[in-house]
Amino acid sequence: MPKISNQKLEKISEQILFHLYSIFPKQVFTSDVAKELARDEEFIKELLKELEKKELVIKIDKNPKGFRYSRRLRWRISNKAHEIYTKHQ
Repeated sequence: MPKISNQKLEKISEQILFHLYSIFPKQVFTSDVAKELARDEEFIKELLKELEKKELVIKIDKNPKGFRYSRRLRWRISNKAHEIYTKHQ
């Protein structure tokens, strides 16, 4: 499989951020983001982890009752990134 360029990775990351911004404050699973962007779940998960390192998204690993997910992760856009998107709209 050919390697994806950094420019294309940035574009896909922007699509992820825009999707999370458009549904804010809802928290979605990795699989939902992957379905929305028509991409592989593992690929999207890696991009979300990179965005988390940059503090643009927040990983939620507990359900509403406080129990840890064993295999799933939910995501939402960080407050900092949400403010930046709101200012540019």
